[in-house]
Parts: sequence; structure tokens; C-alpha cells
Amino acid sequence: MKRIAVLTSGGDAPGMNAAIRAVTRAAQERGWDVLGVEGGFAGLMAGRMRALGARDVGGIIERGGTILGTARAPEFKTPEGRQRAVHELGAHDVDAVVVIGGNGSQTGAHALWKEGVPVVGVASTIDNDLLGSDITIGVDTALDVALENIDRLKVTASSHQRAFLVEVMGRDCGYLAVVAGIAGGAEAVVIPEVETSPDRVAEELADAYRRGKAHALVVVAEGASCNASTLGAHFKAHKERIGFDLRVTILGHVQRGGHPGAFDRLLASRLGAGAVDALARGEQGVLVGLVRGQVGTTPHDEIVGRTKPLDLELFRLAQVLAS
Repeated sequence: MKRIAVLTSGGDAPGMNAAIRAVTRAAQERGWDVLGVEGGFAGLMAGRMRALGARDVGGIIERGGTILGTARAPEFKTPEGRQRAVHELGAHDVDAVVVIGGNGSQTGAHALWKEGVPVVGVASTIDNDLLGSDITIGVDTALDVALENIDRLKVTASSHQRAFLVEVMGRDCGYLAVVAGIAGGAEAVVIPEVETSPDRVAEELADAYRRGKAHALVVVAEGASCNASTLGAHFKAHKERIGFDLRVTILGHVQRGGHPGAFDRLLASRLGAGAVDALARGEQGVLVGLVRGQVGTTPHDEIVGRTKPLDLELFRLAQVLAS
């Protein structure tokens, strides 16, 4: 092994830069050169790569986003697109690739490995729905951002005796909503994995009002069938059902943009260095993640096309603590 490439793909997550830094410095400690691929798989097909040295990744551990950028690359799903990527890697004398990202990114990593390129993935997505890692890079910081906003909204809600619907990210997975709901003291949590109705949520809010609460909070995952917009419109038409005056706040992509906290900086550093260690051991076609508290690897064959199911015990805990 003489030269590796590192790329970030999919949605950005706080801690990606820390992972880039760890990959670069761990590889250079072994005497390997490192190229950073700009713009994810799209940049890989276009051959947009630049040398990364220890100083190039200095001062980025605390930065959100990704210094390499990320972009959608539908063409990479075609055989022609993947062959173009393989050609560019050969032209730049790259021996292996580290792919930092979530489910879609690891699907791309697996496809590249099937083309004969040694590839190792690093688990990074704020949704925490990637198999092969107990928790993924970006989750902890995204939760901190959500909680900071929830705490501020609760102050206003209490002052005005209002209810707030707060929508967090989670198109297919309700992890962020459930954990933010538990930690934020929500009266109700709405997620894609558990069907509910506007009437059911209205009753939970009305119950909080009858118990004399000064405010109420509902945390909603964006992918739930009853998302914040749907619930907000329903409650506006049936205000008498809930008692509280109600406001809707959609956090959206603000959760992606936070400066990574200590946990994500450490996790990204461990997983980035772990990816280099895996390549040094001759492993490829694997995802590096946190498995039972330790850095470990899981074959891409076992994770591609699947998502990690939400632990519904967390949802039941949210319901118990809301009573």
C-alpha cells in the first residue's frame, strides 16, 4: 500500500472533517500518501483529487461539514460511471479508497469494491440507521443541536402557555426524534416506525393541558406520516381539541451544521484511524464502526440494502416518561 484516497459522500454530518483528519494522519504515519476526493463519487468519476498532508488537515477537527465536499452522483450507479471511477483511481495510482458516509455512500463503496477496488467504509450519518455501528458519526452533535433548540422553545412555550411541534430530521428513521423527545421532556413523539393519528396526538396534548402543564412539546420525525405540517394544519382547524395555543418549528438542516462535540470528534478520530488499520491488515469491502463500544468491522455484504431498525424500547420509554 502506497497511496489511498478518502472521500465523503451523502448528507454531511458533524465529525466528517475529524474523520478525514484521522485517515490522513494515520495513513501518513504508515508512510502512505493520501489524496482527498472533492465532491464525493461525482468528484471521483471526474478525477478531482488533491494531495492531503498533515498540515492540510490541521485545524479542521472542530469544523462542521466536510472540507472535501459532497454531491449526488446518479451516474455512479451505472457500470459506465463506476468504470470511469476505476480509471481515475488507476490514473492517480490509488491503491485503496476510504468512503465516509451513510447507507447510500456505503452502497456506493460496496459497488466500487465489486469493481475490484480495495474499499473500506467509515460509518457517518446523523440518522443512526446504518448497520455495523452502534452509533454513527454526527448523531451526538445533531442531538445536541436539536436539544438546544428544544430547550429554548420550551422557555417561550412556558411563558405563553403554548404547545410546540418541533420537527427533526429522520426521513426513514425516528432515532433522532425519540432520543430528542426523551432528553427534551416531550409530551409526545411521532416517528415513521409507529403509526399514529392527529387525534391521538391531540389527546396527548389535551391530557397535558388538563394536568395543568404550562406548556407542551411534540417532537416529530420529518418522515412520519403525520409530520409537523400535517399535525399543525389539523390542530389549527381543531384548536379546541388541545387547549394550548400551538406553534410549529421545523429544524431541518440546521442539525447537520453544528460544530462537532467531543463525542463525535473522538468517534470520528477512532473510526478514521480504524479504517487505515483495516486496510493495513488487508481488510476490504468492510464498514468500520463502533461495535459494542469497540472499533470493529462489518462486511459490506451484510449491511448494503438494509437499515438498522429502531429500538422500540426507546419509544416506549418516551411514552412512559411523558405521562
